[in-house]
Amino acid sequence: MSDTQRMPRRHLGALEVSAIGLGCMSMSGTYGAVDAPEAERTLRRALDIGVTFFDTANVYGLGENERLIGRVLADVRNQIEISTKFGFALTEKGMGVDGHPSRVAKRCDESLERLGTDYVDLYFLHRIDPDVPVEDTVGAMAQLVQAGKVRHLGLCEVAGKTLRRANAVHPIAAVQSEYSLWTRDPEAHVLPICRELGVGFVPFSPVGRAILTGTLDTDSTFPPGQDLRSGMPRFDGSNLAINLAMVDELKSLASFLAISPAQLALAWLLGRGEAVVPIPGTKRVAYLEENAAAATIGLDPPTIAKLDEIFDPDRVTGARYAEGWMVSADAGSDD
Repeated sequence: MSDTQRMPRRHLGALEVSAIGLGCMSMSGTYGAVDAPEAERTLRRALDIGVTFFDTANVYGLGENERLIGRVLADVRNQIEISTKFGFALTEKGMGVDGHPSRVAKRCDESLERLGTDYVDLYFLHRIDPDVPVEDTVGAMAQLVQAGKVRHLGLCEVAGKTLRRANAVHPIAAVQSEYSLWTRDPEAHVLPICRELGVGFVPFSPVGRAILTGTLDTDSTFPPGQDLRSGMPRFDGSNLAINLAMVDELKSLASFLAISPAQLALAWLLGRGEAVVPIPGTKRVAYLEENAAAATIGLDPPTIAKLDEIFDPDRVTGARYAEGWMVSADAGSDD
């Protein structure tokens, strides 16, 4: 996408954002080493090409990710949309969840200070706390809207029935969950409810943590403690080899269409509905530009059908996360 082409806009509830956003987590060391100057250039370049929706969280880099966005984009605050999250908490047993209403305002104030702003466009509950009714957490979040500190509310990895309950307390603008060609879970349990309620959907890891870019192979390594994929069964050696066979088919189809595999994967997602706004994460300008260009790519029905055939969920090998991680879609759901 050239600087003269305008990035299409979409709506997450009442919030208007760029059709493709930028997931900023990798800029704080989640997927290997970080080049700080390049990360800053990426944030700046995003705005140049019309990407205005920036996604972060209070736990990314233990707050450093929010500080990065606040520092680099302070002078364009009125031109961008920032989403951040709360709800993960470090405990003696490791990472847990905390949606207690009494701590919601404090978490928000901490994020606002790090971001250097007096409001957040979209505030997500990172995970549902199984020990707290969602109505109580969302009620506390709604008070932030009334106070002018938050413009819109969101939930992450939530199931349909819980989304209904939350939306009855205060309108939910968006649900954020992992969704891509090789992660189709939301199609069964939450996307239909989002469409019914007018709730937007923000897919994270929309290019499958880089596997759908076609840049990984069976020799790719994911050092423990340095790369989040090291604990994910889908990236385990034997599973990875099987999953890469599907990616080979994706690469062939992308080559035929004269686009990149990542662009093809993103174009497929954008075709899932006008309220779907993927947030591919990157810390490099070149990948940012490649991803953003997908916003202008339309796919015909035969191509979509072929992609659905290649990435039949039954072909994907390995779980999304290792057992015991606090990552299930709505731990408190009765779906």
